[in-house]
Amino acid sequence: MPTVKVRNLKNKEVGDLELSDVVFGAKLNESLIHAAVRNFQANARAGTSATKTRGDVSGAGRKLWKQKGTGRARIASLRSPLWKGGGNVHGPQPRDWSYNFPRKMKQGALRSALSERLREGNLVVLDEWKLEQPKTKDFISLLGDLELGGKTLIVDSLENTNLVLASRNVKRTKLVNSYGLNIYDLLYHEKLVLTRAAAEELVELLNPATKNAGGANPEDEAATEPEPAASEEKKPKRAPRKKKEAA
Repeated sequence: MPTVKVRNLKNKEVGDLELSDVVFGAKLNESLIHAAVRNFQANARAGTSATKTRGDVSGAGRKLWKQKGTGRARIASLRSPLWKGGGNVHGPQPRDWSYNFPRKMKQGALRSALSERLREGNLVVLDEWKLEQPKTKDFISLLGDLELGGKTLIVDSLENTNLVLASRNVKRTKLVNSYGLNIYDLLYHEKLVLTRAAAEELVELLNPATKNAGGANPEDEAATEPEPAASEEKKPKRAPRKKKEAA
């Protein structure tokens, strides 16, 4: 199991933390990471680009000249794509670019990227990130103490109000919680900073062997399902009517 040094806000070692080999010891899978990034970017597309067809542009609907006898090419409308100011042919129209991506593949890409950040030495684990006041100046000074000069991704609870308020105006840093961690932010930022609680929560979320990986335990759901109601007693069928004898 990989072991990392736990530091405080003064960049001093205060202990060790053993990380799960399943989550932080996975092999690098570039194709899986590439597929996860493409899915993330496709789901983020607005899909609102559009062009005007011949039915959307303005213009008269009358015929400019008669069909035959002029020596010119026949024409039906000024709104034809052949004319300046006419409609566009096969242009982009509003559409939904998102598509489903398997949950297990998404978690596998996150495990691969987290493991690579650890192997690169760009993973920093803090005991806790506690600020007395929500001041951006204090937050920037702490980044200098921790030697975090580049783009930095911080994973901590969003209930840490002082950290949220102090870091939101710093463009080179981003704060997310364990549930909001995505593959794009993980690759875009050079440094990854986890608190001890966030690291343990990520192990619980991304480890396929844990019960809470990707949702609730199906055994617990089955235990909470109400028992089926007792079937009602079947009513006896009526006896068939006798046919009347012919007179």
